[in-house]
Amino acid sequence: MISGDRLFGAVVVLGAGAYAAAALQLQTGFMSDPVGSKTFPLLVAGVSVICGLVMVIRPDDDPEWPTLRTLGALAVAVAVLAAYAYTLKPLGFLIPTAIAAGVLSYQINPRPMFAVLAGLGLSVGLFSLFKFVLGLGLVALPGG
Repeated sequence: MISGDRLFGAVVVLGAGAYAAAALQLQTGFMSDPVGSKTFPLLVAGVSVICGLVMVIRPDDDPEWPTLRTLGALAVAVAVLAAYAYTLKPLGFLIPTAIAAGVLSYQINPRPMFAVLAGLGLSVGLFSLFKFVLGLGLVALPGG
């Protein structure tokens, strides 16, 4: 399986290179922040290149593939995050974030009350951080 890890690492490096090339094409507006809009994508690309190179240079000798249950949990998480992306604009920030965070929290630790509290806490906390500290123009609820 060493060749599989190396192949995947090479694909990650190529994908990160394409991502960095796309980030370098971003146009910076007149009223942009001092860091600019290219910095975060370039940081993500840089970390991805490092991770891909580590997989190419030091592949895992005997990887353990996830069980079917783990793959199912990952599929549920991907479905929740995709639904979150589609419901964010029509439902506002608070409701989809509370539901998504609650479901993902329940997957991590299946205690219903803790998952509900984690979803509500993350929703309100992240909204406060993004809206009032970072000054992003988020809509809290539908029609707001």
